[in-house]
Amino acid sequence: MRISTITNWAYGVTVGLTLLSGGAFILSARSADHERQAVVESQALDELSERLTMAAEQTSEDARLFVMRGEDRHLQAFRGDEKGERDREQALKSFKAAALLPQEMALIQEIEQDGEALDAIEERAVTAYANGDQEGARQMLFGAEHERVQSDLLTSVRQLTDLIATRTNDALTDAKQWSDFWGAVAKSLLGLTAAVFLGVLYFVLRRRVAMPLMRMTGIVNRLARQDYAVEVLTDNRRDEIGEMNDAIQIFRDNGLERERLDAERRADQRTKDLILQMMHRLQACQRQEELAEVVSLFAPQIFPDFAGHLYVMNDSRTALSSIGSWREPRRAGPVLTSAECWALRRGRPHVSDAAAGDIPCQHLEHADEMGICVPLSAQGDTVGLLYFEGASDSQAIASARLYFELIAENIGLGVANLQLRDRLMSLAIRDGLTGLLNRRSLDDALNRIARDEQGDVIAMMVDIDHFKRFNDEFGHDAGDEVMRRVSAILSETVGEAGTVYRFGGEEFAILLEGGAEGSALDLAEKLRTLIAATPVTYHGRLLGAVTISLGAASTTADMPSADVLLRADAALLSAKAKGRNRAVADWVERSATDRRRA
Repeated sequence: MRISTITNWAYGVTVGLTLLSGGAFILSARSADHERQAVVESQALDELSERLTMAAEQTSEDARLFVMRGEDRHLQAFRGDEKGERDREQALKSFKAAALLPQEMALIQEIEQDGEALDAIEERAVTAYANGDQEGARQMLFGAEHERVQSDLLTSVRQLTDLIATRTNDALTDAKQWSDFWGAVAKSLLGLTAAVFLGVLYFVLRRRVAMPLMRMTGIVNRLARQDYAVEVLTDNRRDEIGEMNDAIQIFRDNGLERERLDAERRADQRTKDLILQMMHRLQACQRQEELAEVVSLFAPQIFPDFAGHLYVMNDSRTALSSIGSWREPRRAGPVLTSAECWALRRGRPHVSDAAAGDIPCQHLEHADEMGICVPLSAQGDTVGLLYFEGASDSQAIASARLYFELIAENIGLGVANLQLRDRLMSLAIRDGLTGLLNRRSLDDALNRIARDEQGDVIAMMVDIDHFKRFNDEFGHDAGDEVMRRVSAILSETVGEAGTVYRFGGEEFAILLEGGAEGSALDLAEKLRTLIAATPVTYHGRLLGAVTISLGAASTTADMPSADVLLRADAALLSAKAKGRNRAVADWVERSATDRRRA
């Protein structure tokens, strides 16, 4: 019940009790007036009864004294009473004026009759005494008749007095009781009014207002300090305090929601900041290894609940290899084929969640866990795959999916840019036909060697013998195949011992840094023998024997390395002049011990 309703009811009850208490006090006052009236009436009737008794006795006394003493004053007293209205008659008249009961009125009539009979006897006695019959007068006044009539009169007066006394006492008692009753009722109602007022005051102010307000004050203070963990007790009261409690509950819920939204906003802002940092670093990467390191560093910070892989497509576009991973993913291995991933097939993100009724990717294990594959695309071409796993429900993946796709888009652009950069760099430093380093790379290597003064250098110049014959007889494509086959043998045979370059046309160059002259000559002979022994076919046709001529030259730390290539080329011309398919060396002058070692 609302406090206003309680207050209104309490006010109404208090006013009602106050009115009843006032009415009771009025009735008590009237009862007191009735009691006083009863007392006055009782006293007046008592006085009348006493006057009536005295008057009845006094008249007879004056008559008797006169006949006994003969004194005139007694006669005058008897006659004086006779002339005027006697006291007995006045008393009877006063009694008649009062509200008497029928029984009392009957006694008044008897008293009047007895009084008249008594007056007649006394008149006769006084008249007889005046006529000289003193003895007869005394006999009449002191005789049995007079005694009987006077006794009847006095008896009637006493009965009337007793009746009136009983009635007035009853009326007085009844008036007193009613006065006491209404006084008690008035006091009780007044006390009840005070109790109701104090009770309502205590209930409303303390139990319904003060205590809830004190409790809510503590809650509001904590909410003001943004301590939304405070519990707001449920209060089902439908009053102002209940409405305040509901308002505080709504304020707390709004605070919690605002705090949750702020936390989400801060987390979202932190995620965006981390993504922005990662993008800036991706733009500065110069190699795919650096890009993988950046992704592996930032991905667990952006998505702390997810493990994953960063896959890159191979050149043949048949398989993908992981170049970076984080938080040890369990479902996906380091290598997968393009056909095993539904995301790569469809060209769009795919969630592997058997519980949601969707088919998982074939390259994943542990079907009880969820994972998402996001293709890395750039300019309409798929360059890799971004994989995440570890979500406990699909909602977590759905919430982060937008960021997955945003990151995948930027990583895809980064991978594509690096691959394009690598291809451009490869075109700048490598020969497009053979894949070997080109003439520019050779010049850079010689300049580096000269700048760093790295010591002994051996250079070889290689030329395919009679190469024009392959172009003229089998076509330029066949000649290109001969070039590729010779370059492959040169690259595989030299291996890590040196570097093979395409010098131009059908000529190749080999640099051996820090190699021994004897070992270099052995390598030259090995190359010549392998190439001569390797048959070359094109479209099923045998192209014939392929031979090479080699010229080798060496230099030392105290000699300029810029001349070594010219000397090797001169040695190659010497080999051609001597009949081709041979190796000629131009070693520097050394001591006898060095020459024997070489």
